[in-house]
Amino acid sequence: MKSNLMTKDQILTYIKENFDFFEKDKDLVCEEIGDGNINYVFRIKDSSGKSLVIKQADSLLRSSQRPLDTNRSKIEQEVLKIENHLAPGLVPEVYHYDEEKFLIIMEDISTYKNLRTELIEGRIYDHLPESISTFLEKTLIPTTDLVIDRKEKKERLKRFTNPDLCDITEDLVLTEPYFDYKNRNIITKGLEDFVKNSLYEDEDLHFEVLKLKDKFQNYSQGLIHGDLHSGSIFINEKGIKVIDPEFSFYGPLGYDIGNVWGNLVFPLYYHMAIGSDQKLIEKSKDIIIKTIDLTIKKLKKSFDDNITFEFFKNKKFKDFYLKDLIEDSFGYCGTEIIRRTVGDSKVKEVDLIKDLDKRLNLDKSLVLLGKEIILNRSDFKEGKDITKLIEKE
Repeated sequence: MKSNLMTKDQILTYIKENFDFFEKDKDLVCEEIGDGNINYVFRIKDSSGKSLVIKQADSLLRSSQRPLDTNRSKIEQEVLKIENHLAPGLVPEVYHYDEEKFLIIMEDISTYKNLRTELIEGRIYDHLPESISTFLEKTLIPTTDLVIDRKEKKERLKRFTNPDLCDITEDLVLTEPYFDYKNRNIITKGLEDFVKNSLYEDEDLHFEVLKLKDKFQNYSQGLIHGDLHSGSIFINEKGIKVIDPEFSFYGPLGYDIGNVWGNLVFPLYYHMAIGSDQKLIEKSKDIIIKTIDLTIKKLKKSFDDNITFEFFKNKKFKDFYLKDLIEDSFGYCGTEIIRRTVGDSKVKEVDLIKDLDKRLNLDKSLVLLGKEIILNRSDFKEGKDITKLIEKE
């Protein structure tokens, strides 16, 4: 398959010839700002500082040159529009989509910083729990057929079928950390036997993960982001911007929630591993507690605020629905922690630990934490349940 990627010069010409976003007498500069494996991201700006971002989906993976369906780009731009309608200002605004070139033109969010990097560097934003829980509240339950028209939901289900990207998740998150049939896991040297005993040979764990995987594959509950880690969240003192919903599809709502919760664990472990100031460690714990508690509180509020059909308001059904959703969220929190520790898609908080003894302890503690959460997810009710377990580990 031939790559459809445009060069910087071609992108500049394309913008100049087709859009009047910039004044005609302004010199434009194009720079590549993306570092991902499946897309190319560029910023175009003029001498006054006015700017926009171009994201192009290539038909080949950067690393392996494996073909990948470019329809993910169409899904991404449409989901951004839906999310911006449901949660105004919490995602970049889409200005234009070129379906032939698989190219999204959108708002430049360079005044926001990558959340993962900010947390690693010890910059804690007090509004983060409020902001990210609001995003989850506004974008999840309102996309289910408890809220939207049943026919509309089924039409969306067809439009947002995303087999290539779902296949990545089904393997890298929900299979290979427990059954490494493609030999892609990256295990810290010295932990091979521990991983074998704790993950590869634990049938009870496999049973629980398989239930979560089955739900991911078959429970078309609502429109989810599908890859909502802290690298997909940008932040500043004013708020957040959630980016990159190219993994979106109709799946279990808890997958997005669990991804958020799980990724907040990594900066805490990182700062404990490097011996950061205790105040920063306590703040990192507090972020986890508040984010989980506010999310649960706002999910209940979202159910009450958005569901108007009287039949769905049955109290036993509401209690069942929310209990199931919260259990899913904790379960997927656990799978995210484990896959980022032993899988082939690590996070910086783990990879930055170079001291072998510290790294072995870090990896082992994260695996045990993830297992405990998965196996006992029905017992977790609030954020402190997680931080107490972390303190125990």
